[in-house]
Amino acid sequence: MLHRMGYRFRLHRKDLPGKPDIVLPKYNTVIFVHGCFWHRHEGCKYAYTPKSRVDFWNAKFDDTVARDERNREQLKEIGWNVVTIWECETKNISSIEEALSNLLSGTISNEIAKSNR
Repeated sequence: MLHRMGYRFRLHRKDLPGKPDIVLPKYNTVIFVHGCFWHRHEGCKYAYTPKSRVDFWNAKFDDTVARDERNREQLKEIGWNVVTIWECETKNISSIEEALSNLLSGTISNEIAKSNR
């Protein structure tokens, strides 16, 4: 989708905190595509907690969320804009396309962009 929109990007740059899924160097923007279950998308039906070994899962989820926040802060400190696209949001590609277009053109006016400031 990004390529079709005319944007050039890199995938999984290992030299950046969290190894972002998509890196748009020209726009100083990184995009993480997070699975709702593992990264705990708040309020999402896919972010359920398994019924067995609840303490184990909660500790695992807490570690993942803390790591995500650490990576996000480190990226911001070195000057990157950070965007998170959730797994459940990928079902509406036109919404993501519009939000990214607005964000990358400098006009943040979509929920995806707003929630990632």
